[in-house]
Amino acid sequence: MSVNPQQLKNILEAAMLAAGEPLSVERLLALFPEEAGPEAAEVREALASLGEDCAERGIELKEVSSGFRLQVKRDLAPWVSRLYEERTPRYSRALLETLVLIAYRQPITRAEIEDIRGVTVSSNIIKTLQEREWIRVVGHREVPGKPALFGTTREFLDYFNLKSLGDLPSLAEIRSLEMIASDLADLLPPMAGEVSAAEADTDTDTDTEEHEPAVETRSDAEESGALHTVH
Repeated sequence: MSVNPQQLKNILEAAMLAAGEPLSVERLLALFPEEAGPEAAEVREALASLGEDCAERGIELKEVSSGFRLQVKRDLAPWVSRLYEERTPRYSRALLETLVLIAYRQPITRAEIEDIRGVTVSSNIIKTLQEREWIRVVGHREVPGKPALFGTTREFLDYFNLKSLGDLPSLAEIRSLEMIASDLADLLPPMAGEVSAAEADTDTDTDTEEHEPAVETRSDAEESGALHTVH
């Protein structure tokens, strides 16, 4: 390796600050010439050291599905979020419960979600989840009509600060869909993305849940600014 351990750590930190998205070890290795670059083990060692350095700082090194990123610590979000004046979007319980069912029961069809929840799932909910790239069509059920099967995406894991689906709250510890939705909302990163005001106002089920409590999230302005990734 042509760079010393401290310099390697500085390069990795600078790259993650500049990237604005998680960086995998492979992408971090690509920062260096092949003939003079560090080994993957050295990069991981430097990342571990950088994570330890952040222990007493306002940011943390977080490993999610797509790689590593630097982000504001959750307990500091109430102060840092005051930098942003945009209206705080709200995700309805209906949307979160639908997302929960897809995450835990995937692959699952829309009809199966409706059977479990006992209400019709609004098209706006599916549309919002797909536009956020939290869910995608992973196949089709081999039954008449061949309905789409939905599953979660890597973007879903990244957004909710998860490395894998195994990091989701345990079903054994949760007694109801509402509790799962609440736990999922708790996993929201300190600064995350937003749906538009129109989406936030219409992402409830159309027949029975128009007045459900909603869960607040942070805005894209926060995510693209100094909050999710620190600049």
